[in-house]
Amino acid sequence: MPSSRSRADDKILSYGDVVLRRSDLDILHGPYYINDRLIEFYFAHLSPPHPVLLVPPSISFWLSNCPDPVSLSEAVTPLELPRRDLVLFTVNNNSDVTAADGGTHWSLLVYYRATNEFVHHDSSEGMNQWHAETLFEAVRGFVGDGDEARYVEGFTPQQNNGYDCGLYVMAIARVVCDWFREGEANNEGERWFSALEEEVDAAAVAELRGEVLRLILG
Repeated sequence: MPSSRSRADDKILSYGDVVLRRSDLDILHGPYYINDRLIEFYFAHLSPPHPVLLVPPSISFWLSNCPDPVSLSEAVTPLELPRRDLVLFTVNNNSDVTAADGGTHWSLLVYYRATNEFVHHDSSEGMNQWHAETLFEAVRGFVGDGDEARYVEGFTPQQNNGYDCGLYVMAIARVVCDWFREGEANNEGERWFSALEEEVDAAAVAELRGEVLRLILG
């Protein structure tokens, strides 16, 4: 009879480069902290248009913690950042590169070329600011006009518990991608904050947990 550990490692779904296991489904069944694989799956599911890039959490983490400029350049180059109009990076408060599943909080850093801004969305205001600024400093020089790029803390609906931060990242990413896809980015100076206020709250985030579970099972 297989052990509970081996059942937890059972592969449930391969989606692009993402492999999800039974343990990932268990996270979605309960009020648990969302891991990087679930965020990467959802980012792949969103399938944004080409000028938009959703950077997988593992790559965002590496960019934020690259030990030297050569490694950083090698990691950034395949992302083709100068050709992107919108780039979404996850931010995690894990600073230990030896702990792949470390960290206790997710947030989102969005680069918007039209305003040359890196906008940080943190559902637990201020918790990830240092880590977001570290990532900003690491990648700003690769977007094309990085010397003039600004870092700003953007409006973000706030979580009311200690475990839904990853779902807020996913919900905000969906709103930003939909906003861009619908052509709002063509209005100079406009941003997606109004859409966030209308569409993301605790109820919407709770529904997203079930929605992602249904996506995987489907």
